[in-house]
Amino acid sequence: MKPFKKVYIEITSICNLACSFCPPTERAKSFIKVDDFARRLDEIKPFTDYIYLHVKGEPLLHPKIDELLDIAHDKGFKVNITTNGTLIKKNRDKLLGKPALRQMNFSLHSFDGHEGSTDREGYLREILAFVREAEENNVIFSFRLWNLTQDNMTNLQRKRNRETLEVIEREFDLDFFIEEKVTPGSGVRIANRVYLNQDYEFQWPSMTAPEDEGKGFCHGLRTQAAILENGTVVPCCLDGEGVINLGNVNETSFADIVGGERATNLVEGFSRREAVEELCRRCGYRQRFGA
Repeated sequence: MKPFKKVYIEITSICNLACSFCPPTERAKSFIKVDDFARRLDEIKPFTDYIYLHVKGEPLLHPKIDELLDIAHDKGFKVNITTNGTLIKKNRDKLLGKPALRQMNFSLHSFDGHEGSTDREGYLREILAFVREAEENNVIFSFRLWNLTQDNMTNLQRKRNRETLEVIEREFDLDFFIEEKVTPGSGVRIANRVYLNQDYEFQWPSMTAPEDEGKGFCHGLRTQAAILENGTVVPCCLDGEGVINLGNVNETSFADIVGGERATNLVEGFSRREAVEELCRRCGYRQRFGA
């Protein structure tokens, strides 16, 4: 069995939306080169069979997303893509029938998170049309509404979510209200290989966020790692700015980076249920795994 369940390979740091829940990256805006992508897959092959094409940025912006999927297939990887869904119609022919494509996650909360979004029905219809077209390819689809709040949601946001869910309920001829079946952090099956997941909005970890006592656990470098577009290796998909810079695959092998001193200290720290990195002590997501 390979060490990691997944490795995140960021293929672009650019996004076509500006969502309230996702701070823009301060890194240079760029796309991964095809040759660099292929080399990174060779580097991580001993560690996982599953790659996720995101950290920050919108993966469907990459002009050669079809080539990247073909390379991933040639090298034996299964690919998961998380997208805001706004470019799905434009990329239809680059995605349909690609054998490497295992799962697509649509962040539907992006519609309301981006100021100026218009035509909810049209946005959702393009996504649903793609899902229907891809049925024969056995792709798994997850619709995400990660905009719940710990206190009561505003009536406006509740209304917006209902409008989104209503379109999905009609499309799949559901005889129940999705909200009645799903609980935060879990999904509900709405069709064959199609799921909807609702969860609370989370805050991206930041060096300006409050620091806690650092007790707890995380799966970073235990079941996953991430490589930013510029080659920086980080412990997880939430370190979007490369604060915990473990090394760069353009200079050092991935194996040496994840086996290095800083990476080892991080893993051993969480084995003691202790966050040794400052960013981890400022990460609210870590608290989901308990103290």
